[in-house]
Amino acid sequence: MMMLIYILAAIIVFIILLAAIAPKNYNVHRSITIDKPKENVFEYMRYLRHYEAWSPWHKKDPNISITYTGTDGEVGIKSAWDGNKEVGSGHQTISLIKANEIIESELVFLKPWKSQSIGYYIFEDGITGQTKLTWGFKGKNKFPATVFMLLYNMDKVVGKDFEEGLASLKKLLENV
Repeated sequence: MMMLIYILAAIIVFIILLAAIAPKNYNVHRSITIDKPKENVFEYMRYLRHYEAWSPWHKKDPNISITYTGTDGEVGIKSAWDGNKEVGSGHQTISLIKANEIIESELVFLKPWKSQSIGYYIFEDGITGQTKLTWGFKGKNKFPATVFMLLYNMDKVVGKDFEEGLASLKKLLENV
């Protein structure tokens, strides 16, 4: 019986140790330079419906179901999606639009796991006529997700999707 107590105590201490060293926050982002003025890139990006043309997740599930609520291009527009295993389900609501500087959204993921994040696009001037666009999302990890993040490299996995999406967006906007 004492051996069982020692084993359980060791497991509990191990879990507490993992939780203590696990990352509590995340901020995954990628940037790209687009050969278009910042105002043009910003104006395109403020509309959620435009995401369907370049988003990597739309490519992963061409049959994704998306609904929109609110006025596109304005704070409060909400996009809800339901897709396959790779895409999952959730919704995002634009929470901040600061012309030619930043767009933020509240992201709620329901599947494959529940989480909340802040998504963002930052628009910066590049060389004359260019825009440096940064796409990212950030948030806090809650236990037990904190322990899972020791094994799952969110920056590598999601960052790859951001890179793919930004490359598609660049190609789309530069060919308009």
